[in-house]
Amino acid sequence: MTFVVTENCIKCKYTDCVEVCPVDCFHEGPNFLVIDPEECIDCAVCVPECPAEAIFDETDLPEDQLEFLEINAELAALWPVISQMKEPPEDAEEWDGVPDKLQYLDHG
Repeated sequence: MTFVVTENCIKCKYTDCVEVCPVDCFHEGPNFLVIDPEECIDCAVCVPECPAEAIFDETDLPEDQLEFLEINAELAALWPVISQMKEPPEDAEEWDGVPDKLQYLDHG
């Protein structure tokens, strides 16, 4: 089991979650974060830290977000680990809650 970062993180990329992760399983891309499913220990401490409410237990993934399980695994293998909080993008609040953001995912 793992936790999964979903679509609402795209272009919001708040990093509050990385500060609390005890195993540094978050990886950072240009405009999105992902969780490495091999490193995640299912502790769930990241879930309440996400201002965009974009992190879910894989067993609770909304049906329209199932593809993010694979996206997280694929991109975690490519992107560097992030373990310290950074400032969110200047327009993060404007993107929070915007539907259909997958088209904006920058794979870097």
